[in-house]
Amino acid sequence: MIYLIFIVAIMVLDRIVKIAVSTNMNPGDTIAVLDPVFHITYVQNTGAAFSMLQGHPMLLILFPAVIIGIGIIFILVNTKNFNKTFLFSVSLICAGGLGNLTDRIAQGYVVDMFDFRVFPVFNVADIAVCVGCGLLVLYMIIDANRSSSNGRK
Repeated sequence: MIYLIFIVAIMVLDRIVKIAVSTNMNPGDTIAVLDPVFHITYVQNTGAAFSMLQGHPMLLILFPAVIIGIGIIFILVNTKNFNKTFLFSVSLICAGGLGNLTDRIAQGYVVDMFDFRVFPVFNVADIAVCVGCGLLVLYMIIDANRSSSNGRK
């Protein structure tokens, strides 16, 4: 249950930030927070990461919906069978995926705002997905090393 609460909390934070930006700015507007390094820039992203797959809205809805559904079912069914770090990673990925999926379904685009000027503009949901994926990879590397040092394959 804690993982579902965590997913909802990340989604709420993501929604609050997106609403604040979209109600107070126009697309393309930018606010220098730490010029020239960091800006808040309102972008309506119709693609996936780095604006990939623009023009394929059904793919950008169906694929994440299936993956998120599998992740949430996995969390609900396997809470006692898996490491907490692993489940936390999957929760972060699902939370971020749901945050962006909600935008795509409701608006046809994802609201992005964090702009470091040398990287594509992103949002809270993107951070959750990236941190979740990074944590999952770390967990898998550590678990594989632990398994091999215990004599398991």
